[in-house]
Amino acid sequence: MNKSPEIKNRINKKEAIITVLGLGYVGLPIALEFAKKGFIVNGLDSSRKRINKLKSGESYIHDISSKEIARTLTKKRFYPTQDAGILANSDVVIICVPTPLGKKNKPDMSYIISASRSLSKHMKKGQLVILESTTYPGTTREVVQPLLEESGLEAGEDFFLAFSPERIDPGNDKYHFGNIPKLVGGITEEGTILAKLLYSKVVKEVVALSAPEAAEVTKLLENTFRIVNLGLINEFAVLCDKLGIDVWEVVDAAKTKPFGFMPFYPGPGVGGHCIPADPIYLSWRAKKAGFKTKMIDLAAKVNREAPGHVVKRMEDILLREKKNIKSRRVLLVGAAYKKDVNDLRESPALDVMAILKKKGIKWSYYDPFIPFLDIHGIKTKPVKFTAKELKKYDLVVILTDHSDLNYRMIAKNSRNILDTRNVFARKRIKGKNITKL
Repeated sequence: MNKSPEIKNRINKKEAIITVLGLGYVGLPIALEFAKKGFIVNGLDSSRKRINKLKSGESYIHDISSKEIARTLTKKRFYPTQDAGILANSDVVIICVPTPLGKKNKPDMSYIISASRSLSKHMKKGQLVILESTTYPGTTREVVQPLLEESGLEAGEDFFLAFSPERIDPGNDKYHFGNIPKLVGGITEEGTILAKLLYSKVVKEVVALSAPEAAEVTKLLENTFRIVNLGLINEFAVLCDKLGIDVWEVVDAAKTKPFGFMPFYPGPGVGGHCIPADPIYLSWRAKKAGFKTKMIDLAAKVNREAPGHVVKRMEDILLREKKNIKSRRVLLVGAAYKKDVNDLRESPALDVMAILKKKGIKWSYYDPFIPFLDIHGIKTKPVKFTAKELKKYDLVVILTDHSDLNYRMIAKNSRNILDTRNVFARKRIKGKNITKL
């Protein structure tokens, strides 16, 4: 029995009950946006710590304030919970669970599989299910659909299934969930129509694609474009260093061309989930189809080598004083993968730390967004960010260019500085003690 007229009516009247499964950097903003636009939204997550924080009006994501969560709770439109039973009363379920890389760069589907199995136990006719987790093309049809159909319901007839890739950019004040165009692709045409109708209630522009596979691979193309260009500029930076040329000056000069060039900038490596992991999903899927993605694999390799290049530059600076390098002290400024966020996912700073530890070089860190580190065997707290503290170190390395750091104080009180983000030049701060990446 096709239930689409009923769910269409409920979506149009904003009477559809929505459950967002997974309340991380993607799921929580989506849940709050639907709640703010008048829908009743359940936030389902397996983490008791997350749910308790949300219930008390506390945020754990930098882009979302605790005030915003408290305000949404007060309006009684957002209900954080660990109870999977609420899925049975949901008209729409949006899956936003992690999709990390597993061993040997193989996609880890365990979170998607677990979420789908949990949902299949509570499904009802007429539901709309949307997968937002970034994944390889074919996941929605080949992995999620069969698991949901274990409920005895048939996709396209008893329930509707679509894929809509997340495009959340942590720390971006200009673009957020409501003004970034949304892509949707359903298993059936009706699923596409319903997904487009749903998102049109909260997003300015929704683009319908022919199938979930098209939507899945579009997301991967977006991030492959970035990983390849970042790989190019990171390799170019090493080349310019060998030639004694300022790579930042070269990029700034090239971007004066009004066509045919888009600036990308080098750094200590790439982080977050999207760039380091997502294109590898496509590479893995291509290999299954008998095709080798040479450009993606090479770009990923170059980017993985970037933290090692940073450490080599650090060693060059420390060896100028011709003293035992293991007696030198290094301060790493920034641990998050990008500025103004508290996100450590795949941060290149962690790779730099690991390489330094292996080499026996002593280091400390400071990051205003990361109050402690307990990851990949690294357990430490940040030092105090003072002029007196800066003077203790032989080298200060800028790994993350957070906006509110006092860079003039760093320049004035540091013996040597390695700037991997070109932040001093951008702020017109000069000094003989500053070395660019």
